[in-house]
Amino acid sequence: MELKNRPIYFEYFIDVKYIAGMILSGTEVKSLRSGKASFNDSYCQLHQGELWLKHLHIAEYSHGTANNHEPLRDRKLLLQKREIKKIEARLKEKGFTLMPLRIFFNENNLAKIEIGLAKGKKLYDKRETIKKRDVEKEMKRFLK
Repeated sequence: MELKNRPIYFEYFIDVKYIAGMILSGTEVKSLRSGKASFNDSYCQLHQGELWLKHLHIAEYSHGTANNHEPLRDRKLLLQKREIKKIEARLKEKGFTLMPLRIFFNENNLAKIEIGLAKGKKLYDKRETIKKRDVEKEMKRFLK
């Protein structure tokens, strides 16, 4: 199961990608396995040397009891300290932000999240992206 944050690639240039672990409860993992998560308005934030994922909506598990999780809670991300220091240095540069790109399960069945250092696109960059996409569609159509 893999969940992608597709609009990010239209809105931002992705500079560097990192794979991080997440601290999740059991019902959150079950909801992720069934693909019930939304990246709308989600972002990552550094706070006191720790990396946090904010506003990622993971729907409540349908068979959960009173122990079900809160859908919009902040989740701690797990990275090595040297990676966090690199990210912190890059975030101090103007225009960079840290965005979630995709959530997946690795070969050990652990939930991982791919995050990327992103820089916002200007309007003319977005138009260029649309042109490239249209050209690729035309090429595929012509080659078939």
